[in-house]
Amino acid sequence: MWQAVLALIVKELLAVLKDPRSRMVLIVPPLIQLIVFGYAATFDLNRVPIAVYNQDHSQPSRDLVARFLGSRVFTQTAVIRTARQITPLLDARKVDLVVSIDPRFTRDLLTHRPAPVQLIVDGRDSNTALIILGYANSIITQFGLNWMRGHGAPAPPALLDIRARYNPTLNSQWFIVPGIIAVLTQVVTLLVVGLSVAREREAGTFDQLLVTPFTQGEILLGKGLPGLLIGGVEASVIILAAVFWFDVPLRGSLLALYLGLFLFVAAVIGIGLMISSLAVTQQQALLGAFLFMVPSIVLSGFATPIANMPPVIQELTWLNPMRHILIIVRGTFLEGSGVHAFVPEYLALAATAALSLLAAGWLFRKRAY
Repeated sequence: MWQAVLALIVKELLAVLKDPRSRMVLIVPPLIQLIVFGYAATFDLNRVPIAVYNQDHSQPSRDLVARFLGSRVFTQTAVIRTARQITPLLDARKVDLVVSIDPRFTRDLLTHRPAPVQLIVDGRDSNTALIILGYANSIITQFGLNWMRGHGAPAPPALLDIRARYNPTLNSQWFIVPGIIAVLTQVVTLLVVGLSVAREREAGTFDQLLVTPFTQGEILLGKGLPGLLIGGVEASVIILAAVFWFDVPLRGSLLALYLGLFLFVAAVIGIGLMISSLAVTQQQALLGAFLFMVPSIVLSGFATPIANMPPVIQELTWLNPMRHILIIVRGTFLEGSGVHAFVPEYLALAATAALSLLAAGWLFRKRAY
């Protein structure tokens, strides 16, 4: 049996590697997506355009403005002389934030009263607006604390001391890049497996394969195991890039990581074989693969937290293998977790793999006859 399966595996690998289009799918898109996601997909803000409306023109107000301009986050692109200039700048998207300093700013500081500073932010992108306000509030708070220390004002009764665990510098690449391992592994595996049977049908060799001495189980193994091999190699390459190129720390167990990847790839292979069994042409197989991939990524927690989704959708995400592998990958990289921490995820992935492979076998038999 295994000799026959090995022959099918070799045949499938040669079919994939000798076809220029298949080689393109395996090499070029993952590299492009790794670079794009690694560098462009970030939650960090840099060089946010701001305008300053300083109505006080005193040394303390200039010190506050200097704190904004000295930050790597903000860049001044306009100086406002009258209040009428604020709305046109925001409407034209020339600035994302306007810092308006009240004319009584220094007087209120010297008399130990709250000194008004107004922050007007473009709220069309609510997530970005909240991040901008967070940065601006931290600058103003730090300015206030330094002023109180230097002028004998009473210190606030409590100070907030923030420490970020697992990601001390709050580098968004540490969150994004481990997720890319799961995304690209799914993309490559699903395309390789999803196109396998459809390619045979288009070439007219699928019927020839059915009349060979191979059993249907051997044919499924011969079609699925190359995807497991290619998916494992793809994941390993991206893991190496994450550690040595993007400097993301790998703190946990490699055994925990690769066990999760093995079960995840097995589940994706089952889904890919289901798509491949239903598709008649490679175009249909590609459409089916992308029809599955987009919702699986959106509902995985890759970019948006699952906790923010409606309760019904949160329950549906338990059926998504991408959700579980992201927990494993990020937990292994950032939290340093071992095998015991991911038992629920392993069980969910194993159940998904078993069900999808059984469904693929049933569909394969049904389509064969």
